[in-house]
Amino acid sequence: MDEIVENVKMAREYALLGNYDTSLVYFQGVLQQIQKYVVGIVDPVRKQKWHQIRQELAQEYEQVNDMNKTLNNFKKDPTPRHYGGAGGYEEPTRDPEVWPPPTPVEREKRNVRPAPRPVRREEQALSKPAARKPSNSRRSEAKPPERGRGAPAASKNPSRNERDNRGGGRGKKDEEKPESKDSEDEKKFDSSGYDKDLVEGLERDILQRNPNVHWSDIAELDEAKRLLEEAVVLPLLMPQYFTGLRRPWKGVCMVGPPGTGKTMLAKAVATECGTTFFNVSSSTLTSKYRGESEKLVRLLFEMARFYAPSTVFIDEIDSICSRRGTENEHEASRRVKSELLVQMDGVDGATSADGKLVMVLAATNFPWDLDEALRRRLEKRIYIPLPTAKGRLELLKICLRDVALAENVVLEEVAESMDGYSGADITNVCRDASMMSMRRRIQGLTPEQIRNLPKEELDLPVNMDDFKEALKKVSKSVSEADIKKYAEWMEEFGSK
Repeated sequence: MDEIVENVKMAREYALLGNYDTSLVYFQGVLQQIQKYVVGIVDPVRKQKWHQIRQELAQEYEQVNDMNKTLNNFKKDPTPRHYGGAGGYEEPTRDPEVWPPPTPVEREKRNVRPAPRPVRREEQALSKPAARKPSNSRRSEAKPPERGRGAPAASKNPSRNERDNRGGGRGKKDEEKPESKDSEDEKKFDSSGYDKDLVEGLERDILQRNPNVHWSDIAELDEAKRLLEEAVVLPLLMPQYFTGLRRPWKGVCMVGPPGTGKTMLAKAVATECGTTFFNVSSSTLTSKYRGESEKLVRLLFEMARFYAPSTVFIDEIDSICSRRGTENEHEASRRVKSELLVQMDGVDGATSADGKLVMVLAATNFPWDLDEALRRRLEKRIYIPLPTAKGRLELLKICLRDVALAENVVLEEVAESMDGYSGADITNVCRDASMMSMRRRIQGLTPEQIRNLPKEELDLPVNMDDFKEALKKVSKSVSEADIKKYAEWMEEFGSK
């Protein structure tokens, strides 16, 4: 650990002094040391912090490498005669008393760690007693000759002051960087080997903010809530139980008419279950470039395994993975479907490297259009029906909890009169009824008069007549034929 920190300081110091070759050697050694150190870490949080530190040091290495390449390009260009004297670049004279750093090939032959810091020969004689401890030897090498055998603390101060003077105080901030990263808890996916734009596009679909939708905000649907808790929450609470044959469900598909609460259930999963939530749509996995969509699907599941336990929510999945082999199917669409099926049930399976689950949560209004192979991978297929009388009453109470109601309002009667309405239809009725008093108050007024109306005159209680008027304007959106079609499909392919 101390040796890693010391080597990071050396690498950054040489970069500030312009000795990019030696700095790159130290950076390479540090990256290798961190890689070996991380293998022995058991704590996943601490392991992830070290992965993040290694990624940031790799970025610094790339920056130093770019500067070194730019400098080498200048050396290759012919120098004008009035600058170089002979019309070319002359190698600067090297101090014979300073040892040059070994090349990477020599270092591999010697099978040693990153190259030691160059020292003068008279300094080498002073630092020989401290050569047994790597960390102390580097501190001794940094001492000026006139200080002799000073204490380790005194030997660190001159090099730190020199870095502060040369880098404007930057050296001190940089050397504290590895330690300060230990306090960060956020995981960062290593995008090396992938297109940076693709990674950034998928990271935007990671639902970092809280949707603030809880189980209590969803009326009825107890069976769907129970199944989602069994698939996502319980494996986190009892991982030793959900193994082998009792492994968690890796795919759940919510089927039902529009407006019955399928997307609301997915938001509740993101809020209540504490897993990384990927909100994916057809536009996320679609690209105009050939082969790019398949890469996006593979990258999506790679990131989901990295952030596991995680949930990949695909809304309107029928638009991505409809039935294969139809006449109007495009070749690119078929490749995307095949890649999605492979990632869900391939060699790796929908699990991370440490066995944590990656669950696919899907929603569709057209289950009969789904591909047969995808239907098999979505192991649980649950029907989200229209709300019953009890569910409609619960939903009315949820929608109207912030609205003042008149004494003559009987919510039971309103719920009975909305038979066949979906959850979205009931919400629209409540919204329309809550605006009736405002519409009556502003009727015939000019915009200026409306602007000067006090809030008390507009925010009046909703009465029973308002609900009756709203029911005349808002009709149900789901027909009896649609309900029958869903029932027939669930009877044949349902898996509750």
